Amino acid sequence: MDDDTITTQLLPPSVGVAAGDEVRPDIENNVVNHPHLRKRAKMSVRHMAMVGAEISHIESLDYEYIFFIPINENPMFKQDWRTGTKSEVFAYVCYKWMLAFLVGLLTGVVAVVINLAVENIAGYKFLIVSRFVEDRRYVMGLIILAGINFGLTLIAACLCAFFSPAAAGPGIPEIKAYLNGIDTPNMYGFTTLLVKFLGTIAAVPAGLDLGKEGPLVHIGTCIAALLGQGGTGKYRVKWPWLRYMNNDRDQRDLITYGASSGVCAAFRSPVGGILFSVEEVATWWRSALLWRTFFSTAIVVVVLRCFTEYCGSGRCGLFNGGLIMFDVSDADVHYHASDIIPVILIGVFGGLLGSLYNYVLIKVIRLYSLINEKGKLAKIVLSVSVSLFTSVTMYGLPFLVSCTKCDSSPNIVCPTSGRTGNFKQFNCPDGYYNDLASLLFSTNDDAVRNIFSTNTPTEFHYVTLILFFGLYCILGLITFAIAVPSGLFLPIILMGSAYGRLIGILMNSKMDQGLYAILGAASLMAGSMRMTVSVCAIFLELTNNLLLLPITMFVLLISKGVGDYFNPSIYELILELKGLPFLEAKPEPWMRGITVGELVEVKPQLSTLNVVEKVSCILNALKNTTHNGFPVIELEDQSREIELRGLILRAHLLIALKKKWFLEKPRKTEEREVRESFTAIELAERDTDIDQIEISNDEMKMYIDLSPFINKTPYTVTEDMSVAKAMMLFRQLALRHLLIVPKYRFPRVHPVKGILTRQDLMADNILCVFPHLAKFKET
Repeated sequence: MDDDTITTQLLPPSVGVAAGDEVRPDIENNVVNHPHLRKRAKMSVRHMAMVGAEISHIESLDYEYIFFIPINENPMFKQDWRTGTKSEVFAYVCYKWMLAFLVGLLTGVVAVVINLAVENIAGYKFLIVSRFVEDRRYVMGLIILAGINFGLTLIAACLCAFFSPAAAGPGIPEIKAYLNGIDTPNMYGFTTLLVKFLGTIAAVPAGLDLGKEGPLVHIGTCIAALLGQGGTGKYRVKWPWLRYMNNDRDQRDLITYGASSGVCAAFRSPVGGILFSVEEVATWWRSALLWRTFFSTAIVVVVLRCFTEYCGSGRCGLFNGGLIMFDVSDADVHYHASDIIPVILIGVFGGLLGSLYNYVLIKVIRLYSLINEKGKLAKIVLSVSVSLFTSVTMYGLPFLVSCTKCDSSPNIVCPTSGRTGNFKQFNCPDGYYNDLASLLFSTNDDAVRNIFSTNTPTEFHYVTLILFFGLYCILGLITFAIAVPSGLFLPIILMGSAYGRLIGILMNSKMDQGLYAILGAASLMAGSMRMTVSVCAIFLELTNNLLLLPITMFVLLISKGVGDYFNPSIYELILELKGLPFLEAKPEPWMRGITVGELVEVKPQLSTLNVVEKVSCILNALKNTTHNGFPVIELEDQSREIELRGLILRAHLLIALKKKWFLEKPRKTEEREVRESFTAIELAERDTDIDQIEISNDEMKMYIDLSPFINKTPYTVTEDMSVAKAMMLFRQLALRHLLIVPKYRFPRVHPVKGILTRQDLMADNILCVFPHLAKFKET
């Protein structure tokens, strides 16, 4: 349309017709007429993203459909809520508490099994290699160590490459996206759960620079999702009471229980698990969710406590871990004025190194994605190559440092051999120990215990800490994105603890060096992941020392502030890299200068349906578009005006076609006819595909009354609303579709300008069609 003319377009209500323009009295002041906002192309968004280690189709979740809560104004759902008795409502609430209990119970049991397997596999591996080291058969020790690590990594990589690519990595970015309203397919299936479970058992004791914390979070969410669905795929249980959870909103709550339980199981930190969900992964939160999440994490702690009591007497092989993983309660915590400068330095270095680590890690992930695109064999070769490099460096570097004479203190066992102990003898003579071997020739958990150890001021030399920090930076960067289940928590803790302890040595501080290691680990986690409250709670529960609280809070605030100045958190960067349309809490400032009306004008053609529509038209709309929602309109008999009647989902159209609920003549149906053919349970199903539906030529000429399936009160805004305000509305209300209606209504003018989805509100997609806004983004 020419900028200097005003036209009114008449649009018949039919499928595939573009919503027209209407009279704009204020057209001269429209922002789109300004030269810097001149659109150059139609907006084209891809509904594809990287989920795990493969490209998958994604779509938004629907939080308006939930039993017993009248959110959606669909007649079928409203009736289901009205007919719900008090006993059914009570059963619904009890069922949610029962699921919270089961999520905590099963996550705790799985965590115990993983810990048992990892500790025993890694423990016996180090015992075998230690014998060759004691006999001075160093080459054979390297071959055995590298061979075992190679085999374990090969198992984990093959499982992920051939059976479930979604199980690779930590899974936390995808969980964060799901709780933001993005359906991430194949992330919570039984195959993913099994591969994640077995892959973690293989990858963690393989000596790779990764932890089991991220995988345990993913495992907890998988358990929660499967419990809510009653199973997976064709093996799903169809018990009637499972229908209560058959909606996206309750599934979102279950995923939250699972994420919190996973963190609790990984760190034995119930409060930290809850705060992790609140601060890092959950977009929406409420008090009822808090109580049930607290209940889940409490169950996890009870399960862990029971098993640690049982395993404490040596009945679980080499596993005898307790609830407090890195106990420093015996440290004498005193703050002095001279400690302020080292603590500030730790916070600043944490922010600087964390942001730098994020920047480099994203570059490595981009490189690895190019390698992984070449196929499954490339993924496996990359994984085992990293494993061989890790084995050689972690075994060989301790030979480069000199041996240290043991302290004569009677409270210290020195030297030690085997899989545990602070003072590893390794290649040293009797009475001496190798401080670098104490960190490298052990599991990651034992390495953290050693470097966190208190009352050991002379155990580690500063050269050792520099070598350890540099090696773990390299290993962390090259290991994170390989095709095995991996976690980012423990590598960052190890790196941070190394430079924290190093600063304590160089500054000659009076505070215990083990406490400096803890502060360094916390600062790097805040600098990379940008978590503060949850990290503080996790470290307090890990170390069992409440006196660290004030100084830990101080370090976390500094690290996060410094890191935020340079780039977002690592999980936000990964979300952007994977192409997941995550809606941030705050819109870009330049979004205030563009309206939703201008945005929908550059979108592809809008498809609408009549209230009573032909089967052929519905089938045509479903096959020729990827839309998940269609505005439903109707031509009034008396006024002859086109009126918006509501919004209908693709899933409901597919169900109507699948059941062949057709009418020979166009007419409105009665409520009893609908209730005889459909239930609210059926309308909540999402497993119908357009390719599964066969329609004959005669049926193509029939009609469907869409009124029983329409959401009669969809969220609508006028075209002059800013994109910034629309984005905040979209996120706060957890919307899937936002209808844009004209500011002024005239006879025979289309009632809908267009529809916005979360993809349309992403900054990069907007800048593609309004490129001149990029300069405002830079300023």
